[in-house]
Amino acid sequence: MPSAAIQRIPLSVALPASLRGGVVAIGNFDGVHRGHQAVLQCALAEAERRGAPALVLTFEPHPRLVFRPEVPLFRITTAPVRARLLEALGFAAVVEQPFDRAFSRLDAEEFVARILARDLGVSHVVTGFDFHFGKDRQGNPDFLIAAGARHGFGVSLVEAFRDEGCEVVSSSRVRALLAEGDVAGAAGLLGYRYTVEAGIAHGRKLGRTLGFPTANMTLPEGNGLRHGIYAVRLRRADGSLHDGVASFGRRPTVTEDGAPLLETYLFDFSGDLYGETCRVSFFGFLRGEEKFDGLDALTAQMKRDEEEARALLSGARPLSALDVRIAFSGI
Repeated sequence: MPSAAIQRIPLSVALPASLRGGVVAIGNFDGVHRGHQAVLQCALAEAERRGAPALVLTFEPHPRLVFRPEVPLFRITTAPVRARLLEALGFAAVVEQPFDRAFSRLDAEEFVARILARDLGVSHVVTGFDFHFGKDRQGNPDFLIAAGARHGFGVSLVEAFRDEGCEVVSSSRVRALLAEGDVAGAAGLLGYRYTVEAGIAHGRKLGRTLGFPTANMTLPEGNGLRHGIYAVRLRRADGSLHDGVASFGRRPTVTEDGAPLLETYLFDFSGDLYGETCRVSFFGFLRGEEKFDGLDALTAQMKRDEEEARALLSGARPLSALDVRIAFSGI
């Protein structure tokens, strides 16, 4: 882990002088998957070569939420989780450009002159080979390279990253796998276990009466993870890690129209998590959500789920250095 927490900086405020002249990776980076990591690692290497700070420039909210607000968007990583991942990779800061319709009308030359040259003072830009920007997507890689030459910064373009099956790794592929509950397949594309972050809230405390007290988290609206039961690992705010089994869904055995909730039962744990912001990483899908014929049947199944989750987690191994920092290292 970097020695200091990553800075999340809205570009509505001045960039600290220590971060000017940096190498900047540009993109939405929803998921920070292996394809994104190819771009990000290129930026980190260039920053190390230059002895310059490494930054990420991204956009909040996600542009699709601005242009199509009526269509739910399944964000793989919320802004805080994305920042955690970028921190784990080694970036000094993520600059979050406020995105609205007025900003979308900024033409390509003004984006370069105002955002990259004036506000960030970049020394080098790294992005994907198909990056387009500015009003009506008028800015393309050739434009960016030429504009960089005029404004005094270099540009590196990174080709699409393909997985072991020679398919391009994309956020849409990750979303599709998560919608199926295939968190193991999604992890193969992400390079780490799918992770969510939220505050722990009070629930109905039914799990406590059944012998399975849970830490309850409400995930952002639009989360498209399949409802079901998962083997998970929870990280507390103090960095400690706890294995468990989680249910994500509407709890059909005990309620008719419950809102989706993530309920995590931690093994061999008796502490108080209320009000704490925690992260949950998903290691395996155990089964779909079911409606049981009473609480006794539900409790019996929960015991079987616990056994299966313990077995799965006992054999889990890190997928990458990033996975170690996110789901295996208690720091």
